[in-house]
Amino acid sequence: MTETLMNAADRWRPLTELLRALLERITGELPGCLGAGLTIGYGGRPPQVLAAAGIAADLLPVQLAHGGPVADAVVTGEPVTTDDLFADERWPGLTRDAVFADRPELAGALGAAALPGFWDDTSAFVLSATFDRPPGAEILAVLRRYEKLTEMTLVVAETATTGDPDQTLDLLASRAAIEQAKGAIMAVRRCSPDEAWQTLRRTSQEFNVKVRELAVALVEHLGGQHAPEAGGVPEIRPGAPARRAAERLWSAFSAE
Repeated sequence: MTETLMNAADRWRPLTELLRALLERITGELPGCLGAGLTIGYGGRPPQVLAAAGIAADLLPVQLAHGGPVADAVVTGEPVTTDDLFADERWPGLTRDAVFADRPELAGALGAAALPGFWDDTSAFVLSATFDRPPGAEILAVLRRYEKLTEMTLVVAETATTGDPDQTLDLLASRAAIEQAKGAIMAVRRCSPDEAWQTLRRTSQEFNVKVRELAVALVEHLGGQHAPEAGGVPEIRPGAPARRAAERLWSAFSAE
């Protein structure tokens, strides 16, 4: 998948330009932003930079090599921010001495933020931005506004590469189910979308079921009936393991 998307970026130049324009818009909207990037990962493979604007083209490979918010966001699936990218004890190998010696153009970088997203069960991306100052509290909110647009752009890339509209519909169905399940979890736990997604992700790993099947099973468990098929989008039918996982998850919420 990662190689496929990278090939798509090479073959469909307008798509690459769209991604870069998206990142340039993010860079222009955020005060003090020096650059923004889009990193993708699939099936446990090492993350790769798909598109970048500003200094992100030089800084993202350094982060992936030495550690940083983007690498952590890929592993944890949670947002990561730092007030000082090169003095954060979480990444001892990412120091000014190690980076700036042969990259003086990066010397103005200070704070950074990384927001993970997904477009199917095993494919993840990270939107990231680097600043000449500590990132403010509003940074992640702005990145979240662009998260859905990024998802749809990656679906376009997948469709252009495979030429399979059914695969696109499957991806759309997966996200619709996951968003419903996240909404239910947010309502009962009074938590953020990120926390709801992490709850689904951890449960799917614990019970070894796909996130999308767990999501549908949870929605059906709460509604007491099969989730309806929406607008021609194929149904996702969860198996018995996913249904048991959904029941256990909701029982845990009830116990809380």
